Amino acid sequence: MVDILHQVGVRATPDKVFDALTTIDGLSGWWTEDTTGSTDVGGVIQFRFPSGGFDMRVLESVPGERVVWEVVGGPEEWIGTTIDWVMFQDDKVGDWTVVNFGHRGWKEPIPFMHHCSTKWATFLLSLKELIEHGAGSPSPRDLKIIFWELEAAAR
Repeated sequence: MVDILHQVGVRATPDKVFDALTTIDGLSGWWTEDTTGSTDVGGVIQFRFPSGGFDMRVLESVPGERVVWEVVGGPEEWIGTTIDWVMFQDDKVGDWTVVNFGHRGWKEPIPFMHHCSTKWATFLLSLKELIEHGAGSPSPRDLKIIFWELEAAAR
């Protein structure tokens, strides 16, 4: 198994980051505007993009500390993987919150995983922009990194 791992610092409290990861308004402000469902533990959140979508079951939600989702719908490569967010502050980071992101449990490092890793990085920067400046770049306004994304967005 292989994992996608990223880290970003956000100039905000862990609670503000947590809100952006656990509310429909927050999620639609940085990942995709077409977000619906339940963000409660046990609930399923539906994320839709021009090229498809994902369904995530919320496994864990600890205010200001941790959020964990399991992928229960979407591309075959994603099914059964987990996505976790761990946020913290300490003396070294001052008023910044460190967000450690993991998309874990990929069976192998296929080309689609490389694409997803880059897209996760762009969406983490969108999360940072939403929290720090009030507006992110969720789909369909996200940074396109490969030709098929541009084709899907043009449809």
